[in-house]
Amino acid sequence: MKQSIALVTGGSRGLGKNAALRLAEKGINIILTYNSSQAEAQDVVREIELKGVKALAIQLNVAESAGFADFAAEVKQQLQHVWQRDSFDYLLNNAGIGLDASFEKTTEAQFDELMNIHLKGPFFLTQHLLPLIKNGGRILNVSTGLTRFALPGKAAYAAMKGAMEVLTRYQAKELGARGIAVNIIAPGAIATDFGGGVVRDNEQVSNAIAAQTALGRVGQPDDIGNAMAAILSDELGWANAQRIEVSGGMFL
Repeated sequence: MKQSIALVTGGSRGLGKNAALRLAEKGINIILTYNSSQAEAQDVVREIELKGVKALAIQLNVAESAGFADFAAEVKQQLQHVWQRDSFDYLLNNAGIGLDASFEKTTEAQFDELMNIHLKGPFFLTQHLLPLIKNGGRILNVSTGLTRFALPGKAAYAAMKGAMEVLTRYQAKELGARGIAVNIIAPGAIATDFGGGVVRDNEQVSNAIAAQTALGRVGQPDDIGNAMAAILSDELGWANAQRIEVSGGMFL
């Protein structure tokens, strides 16, 4: 039986790493990308391989769209070399950075960086990878709870994610002819190193979030990694064009 393959951007750390590991536990092979830390990425590859599937890491800066054609060519070559396939099954557009800056003080450089990573990057990377995504495959984009509720300092970041939610619906509409389902997951506050680790490391922030969350705690990486793997699963194959918030019930 042909094993499925998932491509996870930003898979060397944080939620991307967690999702890659959870997908591997379901028997799915992994292609993960990393931006700067090859050693860290190779550690994740070894951890994935211990789960009995194949994995490889390819360098990619999602902020530099000029490199996407070469990246897609490398993915195509590796698919043929490692799996003797010309396509993969699942794309998880996960790579990203955070920014905490008020609307008033957000600089044009900060805005452009967020746009390149969170909107332009996924837009054109997915476009370049479309010939390699199998008919009937699945794409999962990543948003944030901050598109539903507003917290000071997140205007630019949330605006990019709001655009990704709209793009997700258009992708689902246009790629439906190929049987490709496209959804977007919106995590709440998660205890990782994202955004400087403030949710994980600042007890006051963590307690304040927990008090505003129906389930009474901040999210953990497994909460999101497991959800990402579930959304990409065949069991949710009929879910399409959906924004799925996974926040434990923040700010209800």
